[in-house]
Amino acid sequence: MEPFAKERVITLAEKNLLGYKVCKGTREACAEEISHWVLNGDHPRWLACLNPHSFVTARKDDAFRKALNNADLLIPDGMGIVLASRILGGGLRERVTGSDMFQGVHERLNREGEGSVFFLGSTEATLAAIRKRMAKDYPSIRVAGTFSPPFKSEFTPEDDELMIKAVNDVRPDILWVGMTAPKQEKWIHRNKDKLNVKFIGAVGAVFDYYAGNVKRAPAWARRVGLEWLYRWIQEPRRLWIRNVISTPIFLGGIIKEIVRTIFPTKIRR
Repeated sequence: MEPFAKERVITLAEKNLLGYKVCKGTREACAEEISHWVLNGDHPRWLACLNPHSFVTARKDDAFRKALNNADLLIPDGMGIVLASRILGGGLRERVTGSDMFQGVHERLNREGEGSVFFLGSTEATLAAIRKRMAKDYPSIRVAGTFSPPFKSEFTPEDDELMIKAVNDVRPDILWVGMTAPKQEKWIHRNKDKLNVKFIGAVGAVFDYYAGNVKRAPAWARRVGLEWLYRWIQEPRRLWIRNVISTPIFLGGIIKEIVRTIFPTKIRR
């Protein structure tokens, strides 16, 4: 592996894709940039994922919207985001998922022979499975710790303090947060400046994928943009709101943006 360059790998972002600055780098470039932060950074940077459901959710959640806009790297996790960019004349090259970053960053750090990680979220059983698999897949990366937070919709200041202390006591390079959106993004945005880490990734379902709780769609389905359908078949009750309600609202937002582009003086936000 070539040494990491001192300058940033990613220099451009989609300036206004439905109101968000979305990274238009490739999977490889994004993973390389994060690895650069981990090996050379001096303050926390963090990643969030944008998909049609999170876009729709953020319309009615100011804290979530602010968190997404604050992320150092906002990746197009949903195929709908990539299609929206293409329809609106944007420059997104490809879908980049939280799983892509999880795997890509770990592969790079494992080859470098350094780096430590902390997993915050999910259950003790899932965290134990992750720790076991990490030792096999990435033996050069140290799992500094794990923490299963209380299962509740909102955390108290005391909850936050307990989680922050668990992380800071072991000072990992990377903090992966898997609490599902929008809770994980709002937690990171609220507490990132209190954490002694170099990178924080809000990766949600990646914990369940990696632990083997949920099977990820095969590569061919991911390539053609049908991972959403594969996931829906596996978890219909949990994902029906995302696919039946959020997707049509997201499509409506794209149509509105197209009309606004054609008739800029007649359509107001």
